[in-house]
Amino acid sequence: MKKSNQYLKVVEWSEEDQCFIGRVPGLALGGVHGKNEVNVYEKLGTIVDEWIAIHEADDVPLPSATVGKKYSGRFNIRVGEVLHERLVVESMKANESLNAFCVKVLKDEIGL
Repeated sequence: MKKSNQYLKVVEWSEEDQCFIGRVPGLALGGVHGKNEVNVYEKLGTIVDEWIAIHEADDVPLPSATVGKKYSGRFNIRVGEVLHERLVVESMKANESLNAFCVKVLKDEIGL
């Protein structure tokens, strides 16, 4: 597998910019943009190859691959005391555990 294929490439339409925006989370800073989704994706592939070449030329290790990565389903998040309290109260009102309530809110927020 080509090294650049180990990194997630995201191309999304931006209403604000009225164009497609392409980025590679965890590898390349910034991204590319354009009116044609396919062209943006192709430019993104070129940028990933260039970032990999820079890392190798500078003898800098590449970040961990993002494609095929396994996730445990657990993560810790610091929310501050006020938000923590509010989440607990809201979960109690919903008669749900804090964990179940937060999962539901997060799923709703990203449309899962």
